Amino acid sequence: MIKVRHVLGISGGKDSAALAIYMKNKYPNLDIEYYTSDTGKELDETYQLIENLEIYLGKKITKINASVESNPFDHFIKIYGGYLPSSNARWCTKKLKLEPFEKFVGNDPVISYVGIRGDEEREGYISKKPNIQSIFPYRKNIWSEDVISKFLANSNIQLVNSLYGGLNMNAKTERANEIIHSPLSTTYNQQQKLNHLLDLGAKEFNAAVFKFLKNTNYPLSKEPNFPLIDNEDIIIRDDVFRILEESGVGVPAYYKEVDFEINGKSSTYARSRSGCFFCFYQQKIEWVWLYEQHPELFIQAMEYEKDGYTWIQDEPLSDLIKPERIKRIKEEYIKRTENKKSKMQSPYLLDILDDAETEGCASCFI
Repeated sequence: MIKVRHVLGISGGKDSAALAIYMKNKYPNLDIEYYTSDTGKELDETYQLIENLEIYLGKKITKINASVESNPFDHFIKIYGGYLPSSNARWCTKKLKLEPFEKFVGNDPVISYVGIRGDEEREGYISKKPNIQSIFPYRKNIWSEDVISKFLANSNIQLVNSLYGGLNMNAKTERANEIIHSPLSTTYNQQQKLNHLLDLGAKEFNAAVFKFLKNTNYPLSKEPNFPLIDNEDIIIRDDVFRILEESGVGVPAYYKEVDFEINGKSSTYARSRSGCFFCFYQQKIEWVWLYEQHPELFIQAMEYEKDGYTWIQDEPLSDLIKPERIKRIKEEYIKRTENKKSKMQSPYLLDILDDAETEGCASCFI
């Protein structure tokens, strides 16, 4: 029998760290391999989190590198002729995260557990290799978009109906039949149909999908059973912080709020996500945080800016750290956070700081 590997990537961020803890506690019989893609440009706090996780999990977290050199990023930036990665050219995610992961798993059938939360609306930057199947334990819908689109295709209505026919739906049977036989159209889209079936019963939906996969080449077709079929948890941000704190692993240290004052007004700043210390997805206030909290790393980031390439569009880091510019960034940040605080009740700074959390690469930030 072909062995299916179960793997979980640790980015150094809160969501993937909490997912590792969650999976160990809820599914202790799953033999999960933990790995992290080391770019050589992570914050020290990231490496400390990984050490804490190894102690808690009782397992080594495999470090996979994109090159034999100690600093994979430096290796590839030479290959790219100094061209810095950006939101429009995310070669860093491809070369430093995705390709090393695909090499790590090879051609083995793999279930990859991804830490996208139940309060997020995104699929993420995820491998499309046919031997790698992504599962999302935090969400009500644990399946990837490709699986859902096949399962709910109009051409499979009769098949899905027969799969549901083998389930004990009791009083829900008639409603299930009605939903299943409603074809996708311009007035009834895939997301609506998915939500209706999940609301009728997530366990039943998962059981039907698992049966459906038996007739496919997905890795789960090779597994006799799958414990997450019975999962009805929806894990949101508050749950992630609770899991990290209750486990003793702790929240990554770079989320810790640091006080600052400008023009007589007090506020706090922090880093909102994991990833390389020079990540181009950082907001300008986070670049200021890096400059003031890790000046040696900021200088390293500056050294990459040459030949017209900058981390921030139209603003080199040498301009960003001019005193008047820092003052203006902090003033704008305080104004923005005050406006947002009036509209939300979250106790977490990064909820306010991270206005664009849905952006970025899932393999870097989850």
